[in-house]
Amino acid sequence: MKTIQLRAGKERSLLRRHPWLFESAIGHGTADAGETVRITSDTGQFLAWAAFSPTSKIRARVWSFDEAQSIDAAFFTQAVERAVKARARFDIQSDSLRLVHGESDGLPGLIVDRYGDTLVAQFLSTGAERWKSVLADALLAATGLSKLYERSDAAGRALEGLPEVSGWLRDDGPTEIVLREHDWQLAVNVATGHKTGFYLDQRDSRKKFADDTRRLKFERVLNCYCYTGGFTVAALTGGATHVTSIDSSGPALEKAAANVALNGFEASRATFMDADVNASLRQFAAAGQTFDAIVLDPPKFAPTVAHAERAARAYKDINRLAFKLLAPGGVLFTYSCSGGVSADLFHKIVASAGLDAQIDGYISERMGGAPDHPMTINFPEGEYLKGLVVMRK
Repeated sequence: MKTIQLRAGKERSLLRRHPWLFESAIGHGTADAGETVRITSDTGQFLAWAAFSPTSKIRARVWSFDEAQSIDAAFFTQAVERAVKARARFDIQSDSLRLVHGESDGLPGLIVDRYGDTLVAQFLSTGAERWKSVLADALLAATGLSKLYERSDAAGRALEGLPEVSGWLRDDGPTEIVLREHDWQLAVNVATGHKTGFYLDQRDSRKKFADDTRRLKFERVLNCYCYTGGFTVAALTGGATHVTSIDSSGPALEKAAANVALNGFEASRATFMDADVNASLRQFAAAGQTFDAIVLDPPKFAPTVAHAERAARAYKDINRLAFKLLAPGGVLFTYSCSGGVSADLFHKIVASAGLDAQIDGYISERMGGAPDHPMTINFPEGEYLKGLVVMRK
């Protein structure tokens, strides 16, 4: 194994078992893309086995902190088995779930979701790419399935010096799949949908929204950045009289309308707007419209901390407008999936938005990703999704 020696004092994060090593920490050594390297301190102390990435700012991603560990096919087979078995310990009310969540499962750069009888994988790092064939075989063996679709078409692959790839990796079949989630069904396309096809991480938030709609008797609901209508279907399941859903993607709205029909709801109970959310919120305010419940689930505004300030302004603006549209006693479900915005910062942004809108409210619950998207003790960056449920006073 090639050795990567760190600069003096740069070993502290690895001693805390954090799995990332940045370019600035490296003193000597290099390797090929995805090659397993031995990481040592400036004094030669062993720190970790890691996959090397010669072009990324994250120059190495740790496989193991155990010096006696062999990084071979058996290592990856066992890691996949552990991740799959761990999901059996969670209460997941769906036939679709995340099976491997990258660093949180000791497999940095690998994301794997299961949609019914089909696996969908993203190989997002040079290490995961180098071991792709072994990982694919291990995933099928651990699940007993035969179909594996690859969605390694995320923009982040370019940072690793990797091209975008998408298509069947093992076997084949239809890419349009209907998943079961709680009390409803949702149609997804694993070949064209966002990420691996859908946002499975919001599963429990959708259930919470359905339950609150039923309990608090929301009648008029607004779902912003609705994508294919997950929160829309949840609200209708909970008994909402009417749901207005906004997205800037016409194809996504078509799928959202189809999901409403799939669950047996009358089309008259849902309005779909192909429009800009900010402009629409302002139009609603000018017209004096209000809603009993509003969902704000925007795309990622801040991929890194460097983008946090600009993202904060965008988050504040949409939350301020949403607060103004809440009927007295109404509830705002607001989210950020930006890794560069911490839960504490997001709370401050929402508080500032409420102050500007002259609205106060009770934070009744803090939301996060579903349990099959875990955050671990040593990798707090896994907490990318955060949400607040705010009840207007």
